[in-house]
Amino acid sequence: MATKIFLASPVISATRTPIVPKAIASRLGTSLAAALAATSVLTMVPVLPAAGEGNQTYKIYYGTAASAANYGGYGGNSDRKASAEYVYDVPEGWKERLVSKVEKGTNGTDSEFYNPKKKTEKEYLTFLAGFRQLAPRDVILNNLALSDVELQDLIAGADKVVSGERKDETGQVYYLYEIDGVGKHSLITVTCAKNKLYAHFVNAPAPEWNRDHDTLTHLRDSFKTVSSS
Repeated sequence: MATKIFLASPVISATRTPIVPKAIASRLGTSLAAALAATSVLTMVPVLPAAGEGNQTYKIYYGTAASAANYGGYGGNSDRKASAEYVYDVPEGWKERLVSKVEKGTNGTDSEFYNPKKKTEKEYLTFLAGFRQLAPRDVILNNLALSDVELQDLIAGADKVVSGERKDETGQVYYLYEIDGVGKHSLITVTCAKNKLYAHFVNAPAPEWNRDHDTLTHLRDSFKTVSSS
């Protein structure tokens, strides 16, 4: 039987509490499936790699987190970069999976990119409206799993779940989760801003995780919300 271990990452807080039970009791996550969507743009300016990442370069993804009703509104002279609500880095060569309006409005997927050489190595973001602040870390992870069957299964079979938090330069809190599952690894970052809850996921099969650890960790660390100017 797999043992859940709660550890503190060197870059996160040292508060230690149990995270998730062995199995998620229910798959009724409809209360979390609010109207969700985003209009976004990907800049073509490369981001320099950090030490240990070799020659990997990145592009910056800008998401405006629009409602499902406004999805597809590409007209006008709106500067999407200026109106972005969140950003994260995307490895050069990864492809965008276009998310349908129906999918945006039902399961909360807002944006997604994947490695064309291994499509299950990917990063994506969901958001939920109506959240003014973060709940306790274990509650947030359980709620995310209620509306994500794949995440439920990953947690249920995980060898360990690591949880902690970090703060940005403004004091905004980000919850960090690392799930070491059966043949798969997941990094999740969650924060609240502008009355919304944003969840950024970086997933990879075990071989890709071992090979691309530095790159995947970079993707996790690159996610942040954008303050209004």
